[in-house]
Amino acid sequence: MNVRIEASWREALAAEFDKLYFGILTDRIRSEYQSGRAIYPPAGQIFRALDLCPLDRVRVVILGQDPYHGPGQAEGLAFSVPPGIAVPPSLVNIKREIADDLGRPSIIKGGELLPWVEQGVLLLNTTLTVRSGEAASHQGLGWETFTDAVIQLVSQRCDHVVFLLWGSPARRKATMIDATRHCILEAPHPSPLSAHRGFFGCRHFSRANAYLQQQGLAPIQW
Repeated sequence: MNVRIEASWREALAAEFDKLYFGILTDRIRSEYQSGRAIYPPAGQIFRALDLCPLDRVRVVILGQDPYHGPGQAEGLAFSVPPGIAVPPSLVNIKREIADDLGRPSIIKGGELLPWVEQGVLLLNTTLTVRSGEAASHQGLGWETFTDAVIQLVSQRCDHVVFLLWGSPARRKATMIDATRHCILEAPHPSPLSAHRGFFGCRHFSRANAYLQQQGLAPIQW
């Protein structure tokens, strides 16, 4: 199947695109976008996390769940929103933890996380599309199988990547990652419902940078 996606990912995921489940998934998602319902993100941004962060540039993976389901929020990058859109509560909490952890504010001024992506941070949701106003509405359609393949590819083909796994769905992915080659950091989700259960105080941003520097790699400017 010819999928419009960045070249390194297209080559690495070629076998995945030819599997039966992916064809069924593609048909389902296409029909959703053609149904007249509002589906997020815009169709051209479904694979944006991969398009903007080629496989050989991945240094950190942050796993989200599904895209924001409010108008104008989702832009194909986990936790990120376009300029001018109010910063969602989970991202407010992420920026708060960065400030507490590093002793200075995040370099992110609003809610757009492109400055992280440009440094090799893959902002990957485990489900890549959602219906407007219906959280988790596209879970179970096949996206999880696809994003599992992405995670396994990073584990197999890259070295010394930091995986930030926040919340139970993300933490279940830890078994797919080679802990002898990579750094896996786990915490509760930064949502207001769970951030006080251990996301605040997890210090993942300084710990990620400490690991990268131990490997002779540049730290992320968070």
